[in-house]
Amino acid sequence: MKTKITLLFYLFSTFTFAQSARVKGIVFDESNQPVENVSVSFQGNNTKTNASGFYILTIASNVKSNLKFSHLALKSAVVSLELKSNDDYEFNIVLKNNVEQMGEVVITNNNRKRVEGITTISPRAVRLIPGANAGVENILKTLPGVYSNNELSTQYAVRGGNYDENLVYVNEIEVYRPFLVRSGQQEGLSFTNTDLVQSIDFSAGGFQAKYGDKLSSVLDITYRRPTKFGASFEASFLGGSLSVDAVSKNQKWSAVTGVRYRDNSLLVNSQETETNFRPRFVDVQSCVTYTPNTKWQFSFLGNVSQNKYDYKPVSRQTNFGTLEDPIALLVQYDGQEKDKYNTLFGALKTTYAVNENFDLKLILSGYHTTEQEYFDILAEYRLGSVDTNLGSENFGNVDFSRGIGSQLTHARNDLDAVIANAEIKGFHKNNETQIEWGFKLTREDIRDRLIEWEVIDSAGFSLNPPIIELPNNEQPYTSYSGPLAPYNNIRAKNFATIDRISGYGQWSKRGAWGEHEIFTNIGIRGQQWRVSGDNINGESQFVLSPRVQFAIKPDWDIDMLFRFSNGLYYQPPFYRELRNELGKVVPNVKAQQSIHYVLGNDYSFKMWQRPFKLVSEAYYKLLADVNPYTLDNVRIRYEAANNAKAYVQGIDLRLNGEFVPGTESWLSFGYLKTEENIDNKGYIARPTDQRLKFGILFQDYIPNIPTFKMYLNLVYNTGLPGGSPSYANPYDYSQLRLRDYRRADLGFSYVFTDRARAKEEGHWLKNFKDLSLGLEIFNMFNNQNAITNTWVRDVYYKTQTAVPNYLTTRVFSLKLNVKI
Repeated sequence: MKTKITLLFYLFSTFTFAQSARVKGIVFDESNQPVENVSVSFQGNNTKTNASGFYILTIASNVKSNLKFSHLALKSAVVSLELKSNDDYEFNIVLKNNVEQMGEVVITNNNRKRVEGITTISPRAVRLIPGANAGVENILKTLPGVYSNNELSTQYAVRGGNYDENLVYVNEIEVYRPFLVRSGQQEGLSFTNTDLVQSIDFSAGGFQAKYGDKLSSVLDITYRRPTKFGASFEASFLGGSLSVDAVSKNQKWSAVTGVRYRDNSLLVNSQETETNFRPRFVDVQSCVTYTPNTKWQFSFLGNVSQNKYDYKPVSRQTNFGTLEDPIALLVQYDGQEKDKYNTLFGALKTTYAVNENFDLKLILSGYHTTEQEYFDILAEYRLGSVDTNLGSENFGNVDFSRGIGSQLTHARNDLDAVIANAEIKGFHKNNETQIEWGFKLTREDIRDRLIEWEVIDSAGFSLNPPIIELPNNEQPYTSYSGPLAPYNNIRAKNFATIDRISGYGQWSKRGAWGEHEIFTNIGIRGQQWRVSGDNINGESQFVLSPRVQFAIKPDWDIDMLFRFSNGLYYQPPFYRELRNELGKVVPNVKAQQSIHYVLGNDYSFKMWQRPFKLVSEAYYKLLADVNPYTLDNVRIRYEAANNAKAYVQGIDLRLNGEFVPGTESWLSFGYLKTEENIDNKGYIARPTDQRLKFGILFQDYIPNIPTFKMYLNLVYNTGLPGGSPSYANPYDYSQLRLRDYRRADLGFSYVFTDRARAKEEGHWLKNFKDLSLGLEIFNMFNNQNAITNTWVRDVYYKTQTAVPNYLTTRVFSLKLNVKI
């Protein structure tokens, strides 16, 4: 303990609080080649670019600085910029052959996001960091407050919420995920194509009124608008992607297009269930922009995706229990599953600049999904004790059967959904004041057929559901003469329409309180909706959601910012929340309600003469009209009743900075506790009550070989509640939890060339902007992580035994990245 305290004291004693900032970047010539020996100067400070064109210089903060770039063979450039204390700003410049440059760099975006409590994620980090489902969601899972215990899924829970409580926007357009997906290995590709991304912003709570009606989080993604031709290609054992940037000669038209293919068989075949698996996940996505003049801009975002999932399980053996009482589940399968998810998405966005302080936007979007989930799978199982006698010929095998039986599951589920949106938005700016408003019309048309049943045979006797009365059921002592009924049986057909009208208005202002900078945001949004359809006649409902943010940056020698957010958040029910456990639509389900209290602090400092930031937030959420649900893998089934209340409380900490010079890494810690009270029976843990979270995202390179890089993605989460068997009282199983989730993904990459190491004319690598080859190790320590429990009847103990369903083991993959 003494050593740890000494180390902490040493780290904090190295912080410096000088009123300075740092600017760095790469200097290019007009051929986009790095330029060596460029003099970069500010007052008495100066430096020169190295062979890669890279420079780094410390300048004064909080004053306008004239940064001068000069070179013997090129024209000089003078750039004026103003940085805050301890800012670390990247500025790349192109020096001209015959024109001297003078200009001003306006830096406001990062400060705006800081006061609003938004986390900004580097798109480059998203593309480089390894993960079984690499992408934006893979990085989000390393942040505090974001929880997931399934590497096969792109879904995530935020601060005690579930997967349906997260907003996702691409270019200000809300995007959706499939309705019927029940397991992570069925998902394939998320909507976001990381090859096309320009910026990524994320808020874990207390967000502004301009964002929609969800309870937990906002992920706001912007696709880039290219300025010249380019292309990139990626290939690995898990699939591949291709993206192309195109620009017209007059720069009025631009397009960025991506094609992706995903094959999860490498990961799924590493699981304990032996299968014949044929996944086919493909999508094409394009964003086209047309700018005819300075007043108008038109853009179109389109996506076509096809996910096919053919699954034939063969056998399974799961070993669990304790050293004193080891148990094994042996299963032989027959049958198959065939799922299809086809999606079409299109959005047209028009921006009109009325004047320099007033913009109008019109957004029209449509989403169409057809989903099919068909399976017939017979599982014959045997649950028994394992022989632990080292001298036995049967060592390691089952020597005593506690339970034996079979399970036949059947489904013929079809869904066809169309969602259409029309939205108008306005943005007004007057000095330090901003006003934003918007109105949106939405129509959701869903056609759903649900047919599922399950038959269970235990020790030769068919199990009837406990919810029906059966005559003379004294098996095996007397013969049974009653009806045979499936243990689970769901049959429903729903034609439902949901009409929504929503709107928002918010006011933001920057100002001063004495010598201190302050930021205030006050907003309100409302939504009216009604559910109708065949034999469905719901009432019209309306909710109003006020929200407020306040931030203050004291005029201190140290760089600190304090934030407070508060708001009443509603989540009007989506179709999934209207469908109860029997598949029937309950039209008058109320909007779930959550009051957010978020108190945050940003502390920017220097350590080892490099920039770091410590972000801490404490939050409390009080929920009412809660719609209870069960969580099985990634499938959520609601009770469609507002018969619960709940709370969430927690703390999030994140330290990010240059632990290794020139690279960004971070450490995350989160604590949360969430409980719900259903029908006033008392508080029990909610399905997403994942108490502790540790995450590390780390980038490094070999000092003498900087082209050899390493990327580490490490996550540790304490176990989620383990659920309960069908028809059981969840209060009887509230203490049961899954094992802790521990996973480390490691990537190595050798960079043959990139922009900072451009090759000379005639070299075979000259035409590549980036070329790298890497090795990825998924689940490096080969931890056994469980996603859910399978409940098996134990005749010996006359109970139902929870058998963990384990996820993927250690897997190796190669990855090639090419950019031209």
